[in-house]
Amino acid sequence: MERHKRSALAALLASLALAACGGGGGDNGGGGGVTTQNATAVAEPGAPVATGNTAADGVAWFNYRRQQAGVRTLVRAPMADAAAQLHSEYQKTHNVITHEQTPGTQGFTGETVGDRLTAAGYQFRSAYAYGEVLSSTSDTSGINAAEDLLAAIYHRFVILDPVFLQIGAGAATVRNGSTYFTTNFVADRLDAGLGAGRFITYPFSGQQRVPRNFFSDHEVPDPVPSRNEVGYPVSVHADITSVIEVQSFTIRPRGGNPLETQLLQNRASAGGTADPLTPPSVAAIVPLGVLSANTIYDVQFIGRVDGQAATREWSFTTQ
Repeated sequence: MERHKRSALAALLASLALAACGGGGGDNGGGGGVTTQNATAVAEPGAPVATGNTAADGVAWFNYRRQQAGVRTLVRAPMADAAAQLHSEYQKTHNVITHEQTPGTQGFTGETVGDRLTAAGYQFRSAYAYGEVLSSTSDTSGINAAEDLLAAIYHRFVILDPVFLQIGAGAATVRNGSTYFTTNFVADRLDAGLGAGRFITYPFSGQQRVPRNFFSDHEVPDPVPSRNEVGYPVSVHADITSVIEVQSFTIRPRGGNPLETQLLQNRASAGGTADPLTPPSVAAIVPLGVLSANTIYDVQFIGRVDGQAATREWSFTTQ
């Protein structure tokens, strides 16, 4: 039971809100309107083709990136779709980005994401996990919204978690205003991930045209409170039931020196401090400066995953 409790909690802790492209609002009363330069996903061979349906395109892009990173694609679930769509409609009605609904207000379907999934028909039993990511943007493109959410590191922790099996999404647009995009991730079992001691990376090995920057202030909560424009985050992901310990995590331009980064980890180690918003099953570094264009970056992770020694070296190339 303890593993079950930790797993569900970790998914919920990483269920966050992103306001982007002129969108407004915040998470649980925080945040504000922002603008981003990361809004356009780059066309790639084999990438999903936009249909104009925000929710469907967002799901297709999440699955495309999950497959590239080496984790299972997710099955679209009608109950998760219903919960997500109704929550997007609620945000549209009140023109606010939020994970919490207020009882008695118009469009109320459940105070929390768990309540809304239950209302939609899910009956969670012993081992389960769920998470929710949100965005508010003036752009109706689901592909762009999904790529922005992947750049936002706390959101990425949910999006790429290997144990999730199902996905649901919904979108609603205020007339001449924001599009509210909601995605729910669900697992009704926790034994279908990568397995103990295994993990994936993002950006994945060999990835091309990786964005150079991320605006930290656009994510609520803010992963790098000391500054806004930073480099694109780099992360490692194990099953939500796993524990990652960092000994060394570095990024450097090919032939250059390691960059100054902020380490996001659940446990205080490797000279860093513990971040309570980072689940035990993930770790990330955020370069404190914008990455250079058309540059190969070499990454090295050394640590332990579920108590097993783990070392990974990989590279990616920026736009």
